[in-house]
Amino acid sequence: MYKFVGIEEDFRAIMEKHNSKWFNVQSVPQCYTFSPEERPGDASIPICNKIPVIDLEKSLISSSEKMKTIKQLLQAGQEFGFFQVINYGIPDNIVTQTMAIFKEFFNMADEQKVNVLSRKGWIYTRSEDEVQNGIHLWRDNIKHPCHPLDKCMQSWPDNPASYREVVGRYIEEMRKLSLKILELICQGLGIESGYFDEQSQVQLLSANNYPPCPDPSLTIGIPKHFDPSLITIIYQGNVISNGKLRSVEHRAVANARETRTSIAVFINPAPNCIVEPAKVLLNESNRPLYKSILYRDFVNAFKAFGIHTDDIQNET
Repeated sequence: MYKFVGIEEDFRAIMEKHNSKWFNVQSVPQCYTFSPEERPGDASIPICNKIPVIDLEKSLISSSEKMKTIKQLLQAGQEFGFFQVINYGIPDNIVTQTMAIFKEFFNMADEQKVNVLSRKGWIYTRSEDEVQNGIHLWRDNIKHPCHPLDKCMQSWPDNPASYREVVGRYIEEMRKLSLKILELICQGLGIESGYFDEQSQVQLLSANNYPPCPDPSLTIGIPKHFDPSLITIIYQGNVISNGKLRSVEHRAVANARETRTSIAVFINPAPNCIVEPAKVLLNESNRPLYKSILYRDFVNAFKAFGIHTDDIQNET
């Protein structure tokens, strides 16, 4: 990582002088300005207006509707690598309370948020402290492990006071939702029922706060990357399928109008789990495209190649 010390010191001095948050600026500071090759350009122009929308409730109506839902999931995984789900069965109050908790957390003064080095179990990264190739990202971020849930949540933030209770309920619901989606995918691929039950746990949560930006064409919230997770669920790819379903490259751009908060949960196998193409999918005409590998080594390969991802835990 490069570090532009002079630029950073000048920017910090400006913020201290005006006693303001880092994003309350009239123009994008140089230390947040990405090279022309990395910039999103005109972020107001939608790149895709045909995002697949999957109604999970329809899969419960009849066997024929279930098969239609499965077909939609597989098609979305093959063609796009992502999709939006609706009628997913999570109570609205759990979702809204969780989003409210993160907004409250990000709105707290920095001194109320414990630094990464002083609190084991969770990481809060201020925009000023996070760099990508020497340039700051236009976001604040908190992440922490979630499995095993009972153990992990004891070291989560205790401010706001209800953080652990609210986010804990959210994680439990995300686990149920991920298993629901993965079970439908199993049926579509012809894999035995329950194949992912032990392999898929909500291992990590990463919540982002993207404040308004005076010029979103110059900076970025998260650079383009792939997730090494089994499946990522975001509120606002894939070794197992032997290339049938893919992980899409994605990024988060800034916007000029309002603060945006997102909550991502990463469903992964355990670090010592072997990931490989499901044997039921393999035959003489469909040989394995990927070798068997420990999930820990798979994640470490992402690190070795310098691929940006939020789905990284130090213990892996």
